[in-house]
Amino acid sequence: MSIVKINAITVPADSGDELGRRFAAHGGSMAGVAGFEGFELLRPTDGRTQWLVLTRWADEQSFEAWKSSQDFARAHGRGPGSGAAASGRPAPVGTSSELWSYTVAVEQQ
Repeated sequence: MSIVKINAITVPADSGDELGRRFAAHGGSMAGVAGFEGFELLRPTDGRTQWLVLTRWADEQSFEAWKSSQDFARAHGRGPGSGAAASGRPAPVGTSSELWSYTVAVEQQ
């Protein structure tokens, strides 16, 4: 059964569109990652400042392998030559984040 990882990112109200643009610019970057099943970026509509990055994985091992990979480190501004100063990357949009983990209890299609 799939597992779901949700990264709840707190984003100032005036920075949400930038977060969306950055994720859109990396569309397809997860293609071919073992165990990756899907991704959605959810924009709040009720005044909240938390955007949700929802990913679905085949299993916990696949998620952990990706999280330990060089691709993850580069995409998240970690590792050699990946920092904002070194790569010209813009500063983070979010002010904090929290990772939530779930399994699918009931699925309907």
